[in-house]
Amino acid sequence: MNKDSKIYIAGHRGMVGSAIWRALDSEGYSNLIGKTSKELDLRNQLAVNRFLNTEQPDVIISAAARVGGILANNDNPYPFLMENLQIQNNLIDGAHKGEVAKFIFLGSSCIYPKYAPQPLKEEYLLTDSLEPTNQWYALAKIAGVKACEAIRKQYGKDFVSLMPTNLYGPNDNFDLNNSHVLPAMLRKFHEAKENDHSPVTLWGSGTPMREFLHVDDLAQAALFALENVLPDHLYNVGTGTDLTIKELANAIQNVVGHNGGVVWDTSKPDGTPRKLMDSSKLQAIGWQPTIGLKQGIAKTYQWYLNSTEIKINNPI
Repeated sequence: MNKDSKIYIAGHRGMVGSAIWRALDSEGYSNLIGKTSKELDLRNQLAVNRFLNTEQPDVIISAAARVGGILANNDNPYPFLMENLQIQNNLIDGAHKGEVAKFIFLGSSCIYPKYAPQPLKEEYLLTDSLEPTNQWYALAKIAGVKACEAIRKQYGKDFVSLMPTNLYGPNDNFDLNNSHVLPAMLRKFHEAKENDHSPVTLWGSGTPMREFLHVDDLAQAALFALENVLPDHLYNVGTGTDLTIKELANAIQNVVGHNGGVVWDTSKPDGTPRKLMDSSKLQAIGWQPTIGLKQGIAKTYQWYLNSTEIKINNPI
């Protein structure tokens, strides 16, 4: 891909989109386009088509989505389904009709069945039922994967889908009402530390196993997909290593320096028992993760501290 190519990153202010923007910018890509949700409502098909007709990007990287943790997914099923369908369908169809040369669609490991064999392979898609608590988001993302596959199959276009495992890093969502497990834990342990190392209550039993990927590693995968024509339409993006939620809590507690107790609220749901990705297909053709979990948590915590300090010193 030419470094002067016009690349539109949808969702460029979010955790994933901003990481991809940083990665491309550092590699010398000088023609990056981003629009905030106020500037361009991706749920509005007419607005999206007008924008694409005006800008005529060579590449679209779709990192825009309505996202959240178990509670947010479970309590807001309709917007998690409908808004994500609207966003991705408008971008995918607009890219197809606008003759965009390359389209990179970003999804999530939740597209795979709840009780699929571990580690999760791309071929397990649609082989069994989904995890009920996030099925609405998962169904939307599955539709996006299949739309990209259909365009690739019928028209021979370079549309590819990357399915990352659980992500974390700079610009993550730390809102306790709708964040994912790692940033929620990081904030809880930090605030408990600030509150004389008070006990921290965490959801579930702590026994489910999860895999975590620093968002900068995903950004490198997106860069790899940008600069290469990948032979297949769907690729998992993960580390290949997982740990229990209790082990994650211990790791975060140690990084934060919290010395209080931990209480597990077993009345709350655990979610899927295990989600480990098989990312060997992408790794076999050249991409590798480089950021270890402990290093990544430490970097994320430092970013959180800096971000919190900025908000305190510069209130809106």
